[in-house]
Amino acid sequence: QVQLVESGGGLVQAGGSLRLSCAASGSYCYINTMGWYRQAPGKQRELVAQSTRGGSTNYADSVKGRFTISRDNAKNTVSLQMNSLKPQYTAVYYCTAVVVTRDYWGQGTQVTVSS
Repeated sequence: QVQLVESGGGLVQAGGSLRLSCAASGSYCYINTMGWYRQAPGKQRELVAQSTRGGSTNYADSVKGRFTISRDNAKNTVSLQMNSLKPQYTAVYYCTAVVVTRDYWGQGTQVTVSS
């Protein structure tokens, strides 16, 4: 079992920045991919960014150049630095982790960007 706890969400004005953090705990050998998804009201959950254990990263086109994902394998943490935020980024952001072939999810943290 893996538990993921997110922090860092909140309310910010358009153009501002937020940093999300996620810490993993539990019983596992190592975590493969860690990342972030988001779900806006009335929309499907979508990938925001992800990082493999080896350091390869992948971003949604809508956040490229604005968001940066970083990961600490030793601490089993992943962070998402979000800059130049837009109102359309308002959503619940979820941390994810893949252990072997199973996906784990955090409880989500709300990010609200006001115009």
